[in-house]
Amino acid sequence: MRKSSKQFETEAIRTQMERTQFLEHSSPMYLTSSFVFEDAEDMRASFAEEKDRNIYSRYSNPNSSEFIDKVCKMEGAENGFAFASGMAAVYSTFVALLESGDHIVSCKSVFGSTHTLFTQFFPKWNITTSYFGANDLDTVEDLIKTNTKIIFVESPTNPGVDVLDLERLGNIAKKHGLIFIIDNCFASPYLQQPIQFGADLVIHSGTKLMDGQGRVLAGITVGSNELVDKVYRFSRITGPALSPFNAWVLSKSLETLALRVDRHCANALELATYLENHDKIEWVKYPFLTSHPQYELAKKQMKAGGCVVAFEVKGGLEAGKKFFDNIELLSLSANLGDARSIVTHPASTTHSKLSKEDRESVGISDGMVRVSVGLENIQDIIADIEQALE
Repeated sequence: MRKSSKQFETEAIRTQMERTQFLEHSSPMYLTSSFVFEDAEDMRASFAEEKDRNIYSRYSNPNSSEFIDKVCKMEGAENGFAFASGMAAVYSTFVALLESGDHIVSCKSVFGSTHTLFTQFFPKWNITTSYFGANDLDTVEDLIKTNTKIIFVESPTNPGVDVLDLERLGNIAKKHGLIFIIDNCFASPYLQQPIQFGADLVIHSGTKLMDGQGRVLAGITVGSNELVDKVYRFSRITGPALSPFNAWVLSKSLETLALRVDRHCANALELATYLENHDKIEWVKYPFLTSHPQYELAKKQMKAGGCVVAFEVKGGLEAGKKFFDNIELLSLSANLGDARSIVTHPASTTHSKLSKEDRESVGISDGMVRVSVGLENIQDIIADIEQALE
């Protein structure tokens, strides 16, 4: 896709489908499962892919196409496909590109459901995975085998907010002829565009910052025409497509993504700074804190630090449980990227399927707390965390 001359915010607002004869200002919803044809020849040519048109909403829909177009412009991608959830995007992307006997090299700091795919489901089809640590990129090339096909990472990682050197990983992938896939969910396309650092495909859970208000489930994969075509052909048969209504919601949500994420990041940095100086907190991690181990790298790759702050309450698991039980304003939930601030205990929720050893190897201690910092007034967010700590 040609780089747009317009700025991010303008593209997010002004990228729209063609207006109908009614000349509507805001894009309409196309809540239809199928589309009709003018005659037999039109129908034949459409199914033969001689025409670029909508046939069935499992394949494409005007609302889904508008959402995809916006994300492609945001990420600098050529094409994309939208899914019913973030994990549908992860699963479908991998399965569309992999064959029995293939091998994945992945950072071990990945979302719990992704880890379960790699360790419990893919091995049934003789697809194996080797892990490297988020802070141990020197070992990546040692893990590459003759049957390796994909390098996969999240950055920042979930939930430990480690930052990986995407350019270095992109160069390794290019050197070995591998497909480089990034889960860019924590950053959003507003804060980070992995394709400029060498990524071939970028995956998002649209459920998070893209929606931003905890309303819908969605996922999307964008990247090169060649790879996205493989993902599309697998997905139009297997049926994980995003619903038109959810696509319409997400496309409208993207209009305010930049404004929302700026506020998320400002609140998150202020909260992280406050917690770093609190006598009841063991440690704090946030990419744009100067104390973060990859602070300089985060500044190079990201516009700001994102909405997630990780920290540990002194006193271990019992102190952590007491902290959660005393939260009043913030929500106890497993989601993130919502307008409402959310606190999560990863060890017992999002990453509970991992063994204790696996959790500890990626920095998830029993007492770790993940806060998705929302859009409320920061003083109210801090006051609720302060009273819960006390």
